[in-house]
Amino acid sequence: MKILDRVTVILARKGTEVWSVPSDATVYSAVETMADRAVGALLVTENGRLVGVVSERDYARKVILQGRSSTDTFVREIMTPDPITVGPCATVNEAMQVMTDNRFRHLPIVDDNGKILGVVSMGDLVNWIISSQDETITQLEHYITSQYPC
Repeated sequence: MKILDRVTVILARKGTEVWSVPSDATVYSAVETMADRAVGALLVTENGRLVGVVSERDYARKVILQGRSSTDTFVREIMTPDPITVGPCATVNEAMQVMTDNRFRHLPIVDDNGKILGVVSMGDLVNWIISSQDETITQLEHYITSQYPC
């Protein structure tokens, strides 16, 4: 069943390219990168190490709604520090549970050495599960409509 697949299967399909910004980047440049890459969040790194996640939601709540300037505010001021991560052996179901329990939409996948392997979004997980359900429905329809010898 696909919800028991490992998150690395999703990464293999979508790619492992990770978009990141340094913590001393301006929020403006981070939002610009999100727009250019059509993503809703970026990993925040310092010296190749994951230190946070910054999202469109962070921008909306911590810059726009507070009347701050995106060109004068640094990513480190609005990012979610020390983000929750999962390892490559985590299942789709486990990843979805972590994201649901903690109310966020982007989950970094890291190995035991802290190397960033990729990011899965809630949308990635939902699409994976829907695909699984579609396959199950097709199999059941085939089973139900199959002809059996007398």
